[in-house]
Amino acid sequence: MSKLIKDAPHADITRKIIGAAMAVHNDLGPGHREEVYQRAMIVKMPLSPFELSFEDEPALPVYDEQEVLIYTYKPDLVVEKAVITEIKAQTHLLTNDDTAQVFDYFAASEYKVALLINFGRPRLEWRRLFPPKHIEDSRHRKWGHPLK
Repeated sequence: MSKLIKDAPHADITRKIIGAAMAVHNDLGPGHREEVYQRAMIVKMPLSPFELSFEDEPALPVYDEQEVLIYTYKPDLVVEKAVITEIKAQTHLLTNDDTAQVFDYFAASEYKVALLINFGRPRLEWRRLFPPKHIEDSRHRKWGHPLK
């Protein structure tokens, strides 16, 4: 494993999530709806050897400066209170729109890493994502402190 990936935030958790996703994909293959893969991940992740805790579709609220709720995002999963996990079941490759969806989640939260997983192809496709600089800069202004 490269030093860059090993030193990435929550690399141990993301490796386990990817392992669980590979196990689900090997079992079910492509062709199901996104919800099927999400439920399969929910069943698989708590089991050995993965042993991951998660929240199913946690709320990520977006407030304006007057503290009025504007919108609530719901990523598919947040694993170990640390990794946003967004599941797709597309026959085509992941797109910039899919990545932008995850960036929305970063903008509404303080999470430092996400996995975007596509079960719809013959081979499992996944991307490990980090908040872009413009979102990180906005967080510093909004919450008044650098993120840990």
